[in-house]
Amino acid sequence: MPEMKIARIVARFMACSLLLCQTTAFAAAFEPTWGRDGMVVTSVSPAAPVGRAVLERGGNAVDAAVASAFAAAVAHPFSSGLGGGMFAVVHDAASGETVTLDARETAPAAASAAFYRENPDSIRKGKHSVGVPGFVQGVWALHQRFGSLPWAGLIEPAIALAENGVPVSIWHQNMVRYAAPALEDFPETRRIQTVDGAPPPLGWLLKQPDLAGTLRVIQQKGGQALAVGPIAKKIEQATEGAVTELDLARYEIKWREPIRGTYRGHEIAAMPPPSSGGVLLVEMLNVLQRFDLAAKGKDSSDYIHLVASTMKLAFADRARHLGDPDFYPVPVDKLTSMAYADELAGRLRDDGQPRVIETLAAPPDDAGTTQVSILDGAGNAVALTQTINTLFGSKITVPGTGIVLNNEMDDFSVDKETPNLWEAVGADANAIVPGKRPLSSMTPAIVLKDGRPVMALGSPMGTMIISAVLHSLLNTIDFGFDAQRAVMAPRFHHQWQPDTLFLEAEFPRDVRARLEALGHTLKDRSMIGAAQLALFDPATCYFWGGADGRRDSGAAGANIGEPKAVTDEQRCAGMGEAKASAIPR
Repeated sequence: MPEMKIARIVARFMACSLLLCQTTAFAAAFEPTWGRDGMVVTSVSPAAPVGRAVLERGGNAVDAAVASAFAAAVAHPFSSGLGGGMFAVVHDAASGETVTLDARETAPAAASAAFYRENPDSIRKGKHSVGVPGFVQGVWALHQRFGSLPWAGLIEPAIALAENGVPVSIWHQNMVRYAAPALEDFPETRRIQTVDGAPPPLGWLLKQPDLAGTLRVIQQKGGQALAVGPIAKKIEQATEGAVTELDLARYEIKWREPIRGTYRGHEIAAMPPPSSGGVLLVEMLNVLQRFDLAAKGKDSSDYIHLVASTMKLAFADRARHLGDPDFYPVPVDKLTSMAYADELAGRLRDDGQPRVIETLAAPPDDAGTTQVSILDGAGNAVALTQTINTLFGSKITVPGTGIVLNNEMDDFSVDKETPNLWEAVGADANAIVPGKRPLSSMTPAIVLKDGRPVMALGSPMGTMIISAVLHSLLNTIDFGFDAQRAVMAPRFHHQWQPDTLFLEAEFPRDVRARLEALGHTLKDRSMIGAAQLALFDPATCYFWGGADGRRDSGAAGANIGEPKAVTDEQRCAGMGEAKASAIPR
């Protein structure tokens, strides 16, 4: 996809244009965003100041996440929106609990694998590709449980963006350019998102009055706005009954226990199944903490071989074991146990490829996704990932509503031979069943140190989400990178099938030659994920943000009132006891 490569190069150049970029990844030459009272980082830059404004007027991290998520849905309608789903990991400072919210889309009542085997193209676009959306119900549930500011006010910034318009960025223009040919058969989406079928010019204001009207209904009705009533009827009509009013009315969000792990003195809390991200993240960290990664050297061939081999083993488990836990007995405890990590470590070979026992191919995944990562001054944290799956999802915009519907059915495994858009198929754990949630790689995660959140992070971009989150954690904890460098450093990815090690362009020839000698088949990718990292330093009580320049990302630090000439100890006294931290600013 040459457009994506151009967008990444331009984005990195723009991020470095006022500074001297001295590293191949452009990462060490510019600083992370800072804040005294909180941090909002998101892959949708217009959404970052929306979240900051909520924090600065007294809202908590959940309030800011709600406002930012709706703003992101308006600003990047090709990646996420009201017609999709979301996951969130939340730490509540008052109770000390960390929970996860599952608002993943579900298969409609009429869905069957047999239909998609006979009509394989229908799973990727059009009415039969649509899963029952859960985004609005999910964000509403999040606010009802943890929010502090009135619901209606948190939707108002998104309404303003929809009514007044969002200036089209380089990333936005390139995404529309790539999707434009597919929109020829979807006149409502083409009408709203293009200029007579062509990508909009840079700076053009995307105005979405129908979407603004829908958001006003959500202001009034909350989580039931899409579940019952006129909007639900319009969704049924737009999908010609593939998703019915009854499907929408029956949809339920799920509160789930997070996947938990530890890594070099840090607690990890991540999304459980039907996300595969949390399980694989903890599984890989359990293996990698047996090794001195810093001693191997950042991005040396030995380091890349070890981490990529660990990825390969974990993704093989993803294909065999991961799915909706309400329909399939996912062996979470085994996969995240230290005993199993011992077994995996024993399957790593220094002189070649790791031994993978399973022979299934990897399952499908989502691509059109956005991330919101937030920390506040009270010690609350939210990592929220939302999606409509691929670009513009099903390509259907519901007439009169501005809602772009997902194509999440493509995230199910139709059978062991039929690949999805990411060249992947899967196992019975992710088979299509009415009411079931498709497997995802979305990996919202929170990292805690001595009981307080010190990181909230996640990423968009399909299976590469998991690798992007893993890299960000290793870069901060093992290599001492600051938040911005951690998300901008070059990345690599291995998902087992296809049996290919994907590398970003910055890796030198000698490293590549050594990796090929170790048995890896290499392939370049213009970008691997777009990690969004919010970080708190307990030693100084400043917040830091790393917004990944691979996408149209943004970070905004919250600062309430005028700065005061105080020591770090005095500043921390207002946030609780200061604790030493190995995480850099």
